[in-house]
Parts: sequence; structure tokens; C-alpha cells
Amino acid sequence: MGDVEVKKEKQPTTTSNSSSSDDDEEAPDDTMDKVRRFFANTLHLGGSTDAKEEVKVEKIANLQVIPDLSFDGFAEHWREHGFRKIVTMVGAGISTSAGIPDFRSPGSGLYSNLKKYELPHPTAIFDLDYFEKNPAPFFALAKELYPGSFIPTPAHYFIRLLNDKGLLQRHYTQNIDTLDRLTGLPEDKIIEAHGSFHTNHCIKCRKEYDMDWMKAEIFADRLPKCQKCKGVVKPDIVFFGENLPKRFYSSPDEDFEDCDLLIIMGTSLEVQPFASLVWRPGPRCIRLLINRDAVGQASSALFMDPNTRSLLFDKPNNTRDVAFLGDCDAGVMALAKALGWDKELEQLITSERRKLSGSQKSEELQKDKEKPQSDPDRVTSGDRDKKDASL
Repeated sequence: MGDVEVKKEKQPTTTSNSSSSDDDEEAPDDTMDKVRRFFANTLHLGGSTDAKEEVKVEKIANLQVIPDLSFDGFAEHWREHGFRKIVTMVGAGISTSAGIPDFRSPGSGLYSNLKKYELPHPTAIFDLDYFEKNPAPFFALAKELYPGSFIPTPAHYFIRLLNDKGLLQRHYTQNIDTLDRLTGLPEDKIIEAHGSFHTNHCIKCRKEYDMDWMKAEIFADRLPKCQKCKGVVKPDIVFFGENLPKRFYSSPDEDFEDCDLLIIMGTSLEVQPFASLVWRPGPRCIRLLINRDAVGQASSALFMDPNTRSLLFDKPNNTRDVAFLGDCDAGVMALAKALGWDKELEQLITSERRKLSGSQKSEELQKDKEKPQSDPDRVTSGDRDKKDASL
């Protein structure tokens, strides 16, 4: 959704004012020696010739952000030094444990299971031109995936915990399931890059409808029609051919300024412009990937420049990227445990899910009260009094 073609940017060329004289050229060894002396003086490393000191200087010269870029090394750095400004970006992978399929997994992904809708191609279900001609398949799918049938996952609640601790600058999500909202995460912290079911508009006159109205129409198997102009009302999900929300473009400049940790979870990093968020933080910002597959590398995302844009975990020139390859829930629980937050996270999950469960039960009871009573065995209080008097 909102895919764009990305062209590889040309690297700017630089000119040099050096003369052709051999005296102006420095040998590589001389250059490295100057780098070593500079860091020895400025960081008080004493210019030691000890092998371990040489390694330290080498790493600093190469701008490695933390000494150990393994997951355990990253967690240790977080415990000892902390982070101040964290941005999260997530995809469908953080919702799969809630029962919502992702889009691209072979066999189990959403696009692999749309044959029953007889689409010209799988992505047509989110194509605006196709929707305007035949909206029925989308609404049939929407009934299956509609928010309210699922509860947030531990990965969702970990993001809420980051916010509770005052660490979360912004949460960018590709997901349309509104599970981020159900955690209690403040609306101003959420940027739903591909929209959601939270609001709805008529595609002709733009009259707005709320989520409750849309849900009632969908679950009654009615095509949602505008009460004003009879046009089709569509959830504010970004279809192919539509622009992403304005906040997606206006917020990153502020959000990634001084960002010291970017957490990437459950996304293929294949859909643009969302995937380009990984390029936004400065070179001293650590990028943590928690994902089932190794994504975002030049080999898995062809649009990425292998030198500046791709994730470089497990590469020899890596200076700041860390990866936990596994389920998102397992990743956040491992991280919470390493930080000593595991009990706090478990308590948050339990208490918030209890609230959601109570809210859903109240909604169901209210619906039952609103249903007309048609039970033939139901007796009125007057009938009961007569029956009791005859005993």
C-alpha cells in the first residue's frame, strides 16, 4: 500500500585540491597512525601499544557505536547507559500471534489466501480503482479481519511500556488493525502510515463516519453507503494509488532528530515509502531488528544501497545494527527480561487485557439488552402473579 518505485541515488562526487607532488600524498600507514594519535590524545588512551588498546582505537576510528553489536551486547549497553529517544516502526509480523495473517508469508499470508474472492490479482483487494468497480470483496475480507475480534500482543504492549517509561518518541505502524490503539498508547504517539479502520469517509462527498457505524454495516452484510450522497463509504485505509497521511511526511524530521534507538519489528521492509524510515536516523543511532527473517539487507531489499541504507548486522562493516531473528513476541520478552522489565511487562499485559475483556463483555451485554425479546416461554410479572395465586 502506497508503494513507490525507488531509484538508487547517485553518490556525489568530490574533488580534491591536492597537487601532483608526491610530498602531498600520505601513505595509508601514516594516515592510520594520525587517526590513532588523535583518538589517543582526545580520549586519553595514552597511545598504548598494547594489542587490546589498539583494537579499542580501531573500533572507535571505525565509529562503532557500542562495543558489542550482538543482542546480548546491545541489552547490556541499554542496561548500563539507557536510551533517551526511541522510535518504533512495525509491520504485520507483530500482529500474527493475535491471529491476524501477515501479507506476504507463502501459504499463510493474506495474499496467498484470497482465491475465494476471484480477484484479478491478490493486491487488487487494496487497489482503489478495483474497489470503486467492485467493493464487495474488500468488505467480505474486512468482516474477517475487523478490529474488535483480536487483542494486542506482547510486542504491542512492549511499545506501550516504552511510552509509559517516557522513552517513546513516536510509533510508526503499517498495520490497519488498530491494535496499537487498544494497548492504550496515546493517539498522538501513533502514526498509522497505511491508515486504519478507525475513521471512514465517503469516496464521493467525503462525509465522515465513525468506526461503530462502519462495523454495524459490515457485520450486517450491507454495503456501506453514504447517507448523504449514496456513495460507498470506505475505511481510511491507504489503498494502492492513494497518498499516505500527512503526518507520515511531516513528523520524521522531528522524530529522528537526536533519535538514539530505532526498533524495527515484524516488517518485510519491502514497501515504500514506509521502509525508507530506516534511513532517517543519524549514524550514531542504533537500529534494532526484531523479526522472523533477516530483512533490510542489500540482498533482500534490492532498492537499498549496500553502503548507506541497508541493515548491516552480521556484516564486517557493521557499526550500529543489531538483530534478534525470531518471533516478535519472543524478541520483546527476551529484551524485557534482559532489562529487568519482564515482570512489569507481564503485569501490564495482564491488567490491560483484563480491561479489554471487561469492555467487550459490557458491549455484548448491552447488545443483548437492545435485542427484541421474542422468547415464547417468557412470562410477564402479571402472569407469574396469577400462576402463583393458583397454587
